[in-house]
Amino acid sequence: MNETKTTAPIIDIAGLSLAYERDGRRNVILQELDLAIPRGQFLVIVGESGVGKSTLLRVLIDLAKPSGGRVTLNTNPQTRTPMALVFQDARLLPWRRVLSNVAFGLERMGVAKRERCERAQAMLSLVGLGNLGGRWPHQLSGGQRQRVALARALAVEPEVLLMDEPFSALDSFTREGLQDEVQRIQQKTGKTVLFVTHDIDEAVYLADRVVVLAGAPGRIAADVTIDLPRPRQRRDAGLVEAARQLRSELSRRSADL
Repeated sequence: MNETKTTAPIIDIAGLSLAYERDGRRNVILQELDLAIPRGQFLVIVGESGVGKSTLLRVLIDLAKPSGGRVTLNTNPQTRTPMALVFQDARLLPWRRVLSNVAFGLERMGVAKRERCERAQAMLSLVGLGNLGGRWPHQLSGGQRQRVALARALAVEPEVLLMDEPFSALDSFTREGLQDEVQRIQQKTGKTVLFVTHDIDEAVYLADRVVVLAGAPGRIAADVTIDLPRPRQRRDAGLVEAARQLRSELSRRSADL
């Protein structure tokens, strides 16, 4: 693994900080993050719980306001939805069938009914659920619900896909299947992906590049490239060694924070 150098970023983060006031005290969550993300990169953000990983995604999608620094998006100005976020839980609407859930964002964008149904069906097929559009959310397994959430995010055609620990609540067999699915979709679509996890093995398996957040407040402790060919094999010696090096790097750099 080598230190990553980035060019032509689709997202350019400079000096980003986030703090809030509680009980008269200033709590700093993120401090002076600098991060440039090239178009089409699969970037995984890893770190312990509470370090600010999810907060960073919320800042990027404008659900939280930074206290300092800037975020520059070099997205196509004609893109109606530059980013879409997949949460840890699927957050499907129980009163809508699966196809209608996938089409929900398109409906809010004012897309005509026929087009949004066609696009929703295409995204369901992309995630392997093309024959389940007529089901209700409660009729799906946990893994299927997450696939629907992914289809819903892809349906609005974002340039950047944000994923906030989307597989952490699933069993290991389902989680591994969805990891493979996300890799396949990212390779097929070429989308930029920011994926948050606390699992180093998951990070190394998925990523082109891993950024580690650590400390209090959260800062970048390591930024490394995972230069391994795809498709990847989980027990490949290169992956095992990359995970070992990343854990060692995290331990070394965290001690300096």
